[in-house]
Amino acid sequence: MLSITPIYAAVLALIYIALSGWVITKRRGHKISYGDSGNSEMLKAIRTHSNFVEYTPFALLLIAMVELQGASGLLVNLLGLSLLAGRVLHAYGFGKSPQIVIFRQLGMVLTFTVLLVAALANLVLAL
Repeated sequence: MLSITPIYAAVLALIYIALSGWVITKRRGHKISYGDSGNSEMLKAIRTHSNFVEYTPFALLLIAMVELQGASGLLVNLLGLSLLAGRVLHAYGFGKSPQIVIFRQLGMVLTFTVLLVAALANLVLAL
């Protein structure tokens, strides 16, 4: 039974909603209903949101599988906290103008580390 991963999924869903709201606000403010219309602010909002969507669900799925296979709560929480920190750092660093490149980079390092560790943990636990 999952008891830890749903907490991280819920917090990350709230961040997803906030990023979606940012895109909607930019669309309304610039009167852009589709795409980015060559507007760099719109493109930045879209890509910040999209990057979150591209990495978060798969990482959460891997974390959930680690938890379902009986991994320690410490490992599941470390993976969840790292994913949460990584996604917040990346979104904040990428979304700022100008970008805060070190936050963006740290966010991606944390995210990729979660994907790698969770993938390896799943293999070890399954085998």
